[in-house]
Amino acid sequence: MSNTLSSRPTLGQFSSIVCFKAVITGMEEALGEKATAIALISAGRERGKKLAKELGLSGATQELSVIAAKLNEAVGANGTHLTAVDKIVQEGDIIKVYCSETVCSAGEPQGSDRKCTFTMGAVWGALSEVTGKKLRGTQTESVLRGGTHDVFEFTNL
Repeated sequence: MSNTLSSRPTLGQFSSIVCFKAVITGMEEALGEKATAIALISAGRERGKKLAKELGLSGATQELSVIAAKLNEAVGANGTHLTAVDKIVQEGDIIKVYCSETVCSAGEPQGSDRKCTFTMGAVWGALSEVTGKKLRGTQTESVLRGGTHDVFEFTNL
């Protein structure tokens, strides 16, 4: 992933989680939680679609494990540090994405009801672009509420 932010020759393309979380909580204060969630999911979906295109995954017929590895490379420790995409599996009509160290869960206390809106949106957008299908996404597990991963489930609309 190339650094297209030439106006930041010293600081580069990364910012802190603290600042990102401040954007989220500021939006929640100004817009309310529901409107903020909608906006962050939408922003994430746009980012995910663009990322899938950049990775050459549009309409890919690759195995889900290969797609997971490519997404992890782009958004995990070697990429933008948004989340680690540990695995993607299909169970019947449901595609499950298992993520860890999501930016949305970072710094949140155990038991927090925080959802991974932007992260889920990014994965959602990428999978929509890869499959060429309209999907519906939900977060079904959270590391903040006893899960081993933040799990996002996607079904066809």
